[in-house]
Amino acid sequence: MYLEATCTSISLPEWERLMYGARKASYKNLLRIIKRNISDLFHALALEFPNPYAEQCKQTATHYILVHSAIEYFIHK
Repeated sequence: MYLEATCTSISLPEWERLMYGARKASYKNLLRIIKRNISDLFHALALEFPNPYAEQCKQTATHYILVHSAIEYFIHK
């Protein structure tokens, strides 16, 4: 598991490819997974504090999509 990209670092066609088939993800479970597997990202984004974008988090067959500060973080499963 690793951070593959953010929406600010990829093109629109790449974003569409990564978002294809996205469905709602549990923010609580996503936080637990990130804290366990990518603790540096968890601490860098201060995910222990409330996130107003929590309801926008998604997942696809290959990625978790964490939305934080209006930026989508594509985390490869």
